[in-house]
Amino acid sequence: MSMLSLTPTAVGKVQQFIDEHGSDAEAGLRVAVLPGGCSGFQYGLNIEDRAEDDDEIFEEAGVRIFVDPFSAQYLDGVEIDYITSMMGSGFSFRNPNASGGCGCGSSFTV
Repeated sequence: MSMLSLTPTAVGKVQQFIDEHGSDAEAGLRVAVLPGGCSGFQYGLNIEDRAEDDDEIFEEAGVRIFVDPFSAQYLDGVEIDYITSMMGSGFSFRNPNASGGCGCGSSFTV
């Protein structure tokens, strides 16, 4: 896995969530790919206190990122951003490996 990346806006938002979570230096963002969603897979994000033993651990601008082995195969080259629009705000994913998706923006096919 080359690595997934977070935009500066996403890094700031994740750091804010980690601070609000009251976590220590071991905490980070879990990025997961889960079966389901309208296109077959969906992304999952969660703040966790520490990595699991089999996680790949990355760091982006001081934010630790945890990825489990199953999810890693689908996240190569993915960029995570945090966007704010008239429709609301939230994390968005740009996945160069996805062959399709749907309007919800958090579901994809490979």
